[in-house]
Amino acid sequence: MPRRVLHGVIVSDKNDKTVTVKVEQRVMHPIYKKYVRAHKKYAAHDEENKFKIGEMVQIIESRPISKTKKWVVETIAKGKG
Repeated sequence: MPRRVLHGVIVSDKNDKTVTVKVEQRVMHPIYKKYVRAHKKYAAHDEENKFKIGEMVQIIESRPISKTKKWVVETIAKGKG
């Protein structure tokens, strides 16, 4: 099964080896049929603490690293957002 890939912006890097990534998606409202922006925050693993707040990154699904971390920061996304 292929791993999911998401693009988002880092909103927190305060934890050791962990960054919080905010991923925005456009979803259609079920009644009004208008597209609205929905977001979700993911805890992602950053082994070397090299990513900083405000950077656009790509995260990939991985094995569970801790209770909340199931994603790994792969690269800085270029041309997104």
